[in-house]
This record gives sequence, C-alpha cells and structure tokens, in this order.
Amino acid sequence: MNTIVLSEQFSLVNSWINELRNVEIQHDRMRFRRNMERIGEIAAFEISKTLEHKEIEIQTPLDTIKTREIAVQPVITTILRAGVPLFEGILNYFDKADCGFVAAYRKHDANDYFSIKQDYLTCPDINGRPLIVADPMLATGASLIEAIKDLLTNGNPSQLHVVAAIASGQGVEAIRKAYPDAKIWVGAIDEGLTSKGYISPGLGDAGDLSYGEKLQR
Repeated sequence: MNTIVLSEQFSLVNSWINELRNVEIQHDRMRFRRNMERIGEIAAFEISKTLEHKEIEIQTPLDTIKTREIAVQPVITTILRAGVPLFEGILNYFDKADCGFVAAYRKHDANDYFSIKQDYLTCPDINGRPLIVADPMLATGASLIEAIKDLLTNGNPSQLHVVAAIASGQGVEAIRKAYPDAKIWVGAIDEGLTSKGYISPGLGDAGDLSYGEKLQR
C-alpha cells in the first residue's frame, strides 16, 4: 500500500491532529509547531522501517556485537515556510541526513485563481538515496508536484517518500498519478477541497499558524 494514514489506527497522533485543527488551541504557536514536529517524528520512525539496512559491528564495554544500521542516509526536503516544523520533526529522528529546501508559493490573481511560483531550490545529490519531502498540507498537490520535479533534477532517488499532516483525497490522487512509486505518509485525509483549493475541514494556513500572518503581495 502506497498511502499510509497515521491516524487510521488510534494513537497519540489523533490527539495531536485534533489540537492542530482546534481553533481554541491554534493561537498557541509553539504547541502548533510542536505537534507538527511530533507527526514528522512518527512518520520518520515508520519510514525508517522501510529503508535498506546493513550489518555492522560495534564495541561495547564488555564485548563486540553485530547489529544493523541504515545503509544509506536519506535526504530530507521541505517547501518553505510552512513545511519547516514537520521537516524538523523528521530531521529529529534522521539526525545524520542531508537536507534540501524549496521556496514555492501560490500566486493569486484578482479572481483568486492561483498558479505555482517557485523561486529557489537547494539540494544535495539525491542519486541512489531515499528522498523524503515534507509538506504539511497536501491540498491540490500542484506545488508539491512541481517541487518534486525540480528536486529530481539532482539525481534519481532509491525511494520517494511524501509526508503530510493533512491531505485531501484529490491531492493524494494527484501525487499517486504523478509519482506512482512514491510512498505517502499522512496524518489524516480530508475529502473536502474548496473552490479555492483549500482542504476542508483542514486546519487553516499552516505557515501562518506556525509563524504569524504574512503580508500578501
């Protein structure tokens, strides 16, 4: 199965998502960011089970022991700025990983239709390495598809993982269509998507809730 819903089997993830959505709690930016991090941490733990490993030998104070370790460290990437807390959660667990960043945003016109603008990308060589892309809100999938397309100019990854806190059913299908081999890890899937391309019931603007409202330009 290529889409894993982390809240499908009840766990603490459900409580964290509830707090992310709750307008009575959202004013606490630190808690909002931390809950995003927590979801990233759980996703990282689950992703780690799928990675190729190798046998190593380590010395303890009493003897040597043969054990296992990740064979190839992943590259973790995110779309600025909303993706940073989720990205940090993944990086908390994959602390030996390399990282990449994409700056992309929706450019709205006078009729509130939007196109995807991508201004910046920095990423190490991803050839033969697992690539993890963190995007907290997978709505239409348009910005994420564009980001992945540009990231793939830096090599051919051994695996592609997409991590989102909340996704729409339409966004998940868009990623599946564009990247059939991608594994999608999502906190919850909402079937609603508004005419302006926002997830409903969703949770609002993850970037604003993490860092404050931005000026629209």
